[in-house]
Amino acid sequence: MEQLFCKLNFPYTCNTGSMVINGDCMSVLPYLKEKTIDLIFADPPYNLGKDFGNDSDNWKNKSEYLHWCYAWIDECFRVLKDNGTIYIMNSTQNISYIDVYLREKYNVINNIVWYYDSSGVQSKYKYGSLYEPVIMANKSAKARYTFNWENIKVEARTGAVRKLIDYRKTPPQPYNNEKVPGNVWEFSRVRYRMSEYENHPSQKPEILLERIVKASSNPDEIVLDPFSGTFTTAVVANRLGRKSIGIELNDCYYGIGLRRVLGLSE
Repeated sequence: MEQLFCKLNFPYTCNTGSMVINGDCMSVLPYLKEKTIDLIFADPPYNLGKDFGNDSDNWKNKSEYLHWCYAWIDECFRVLKDNGTIYIMNSTQNISYIDVYLREKYNVINNIVWYYDSSGVQSKYKYGSLYEPVIMANKSAKARYTFNWENIKVEARTGAVRKLIDYRKTPPQPYNNEKVPGNVWEFSRVRYRMSEYENHPSQKPEILLERIVKASSNPDEIVLDPFSGTFTTAVVANRLGRKSIGIELNDCYYGIGLRRVLGLSE
């Protein structure tokens, strides 16, 4: 994995299929050679003041935050292969600005909603937030990209559950039992005492990353996560036979990556 970088002037640990990096992605990505990555999943701090242990989720204002987002987005597209795909998550407050930026410079393939239920007390002054947006994008509308729809099919309730018959066909036939999922994904959030739980304020569930990695990459391809957190992207990528590069600024979360991805003690 080291050969993908021009220089290695940051702490890292790796094996033949995984690289766990301790550093700021904006200090690491410039040394990653261009057009080397097949799939990127980016879930940055949202500028909502969450406690990541290093005051990394506070900017002076929205303009400064978005300027930072645009900078790492451009670096991600630089290292992305011409036929590669990127998925970007952010808050509902910020995602529209990022969407416009991507549409002006690159190409948005899908706007996805990750929906989850909440057992907590909801706001009594407005509708509570029960989803996080995800943007699927690539370099241009003319660029080819991987979409393994056969690998992500889900149960079709009309056919598999209700067992309805489609009388428009001759002869009439049962509806399909499976279908390609739409752009609203219902997955539970990671909760305390779940087997995959780590002590992190915004851990994403493995099932969410499984769909992304299966759909938009192939075995032996390279998956990059510039804001690795609990390194779920790398864990899922490796389990599915992909190679992974995970970048994480926080020393404690870097330790989680060493344990979860490389099997080393923190």
